[in-house]
Amino acid sequence: MDEDVLTTLKILIIGESGVGKSSLLLRFTDDTFDPELAATIGVDFKVKTISVDGNKAKLAIWDTAGQERFRTLTPSYYRGAQGVILVYDVTRRDTFVKLDNWLNELETYCTRNDIVKMLVGNKIDKENREVDRNEGLKFARKHSMLFIEASAKTCDGVQCAFEELVEKIIQTPGLWESESQNRAHCGCEDLSRLLCAATCSEIKLLSQTQNLISVWKNTIAMSIHLNLLYQS
Repeated sequence: MDEDVLTTLKILIIGESGVGKSSLLLRFTDDTFDPELAATIGVDFKVKTISVDGNKAKLAIWDTAGQERFRTLTPSYYRGAQGVILVYDVTRRDTFVKLDNWLNELETYCTRNDIVKMLVGNKIDKENREVDRNEGLKFARKHSMLFIEASAKTCDGVQCAFEELVEKIIQTPGLWESESQNRAHCGCEDLSRLLCAATCSEIKLLSQTQNLISVWKNTIAMSIHLNLLYQS
């Protein structure tokens, strides 16, 4: 058990496919950026410990695919989260318009009413902006969210987004104190990590199954298409 860690927090990153969720995660955890980064299949998961206002917090950060075919993973993904980063691409208005859908999903599956939300407008390094900063700020205020614009490519705003989110969570003791006390009383920090890993493994298995089904369907469709061509 890490004696100097105040608490362990589950953080989600959600948003449409292609908005840069995985790039933001990699920039924050590994300080790397890959312009050719492939789309996430199912769920990715990383852990990082940070210090905010003298308090150390271990973050278990969950990054999910934005594609519709992975929506069956949703309930396990949202369970027990204390914070969420909702991402849109400032160069794609459609990703901003669909934020309401993600908020509805969050409200449906999240197990906490006081979860802290951070809205991030990503890819501000690009010139073809379609969503003005004031639009993002107005939307965030309307839905009681923190707000920042960022670029995973240049690193602008990335660290600040996670730190502000964690700071707000720590300022909301009801989100984390009871769980931390329970782990302290029973000495089950290792058990907590095992359960988290087990849930992650379960989700990854489901996502792999979804991907295999998708490949299988595509193979059948291609076979049908080739048979039709052969018959003609």
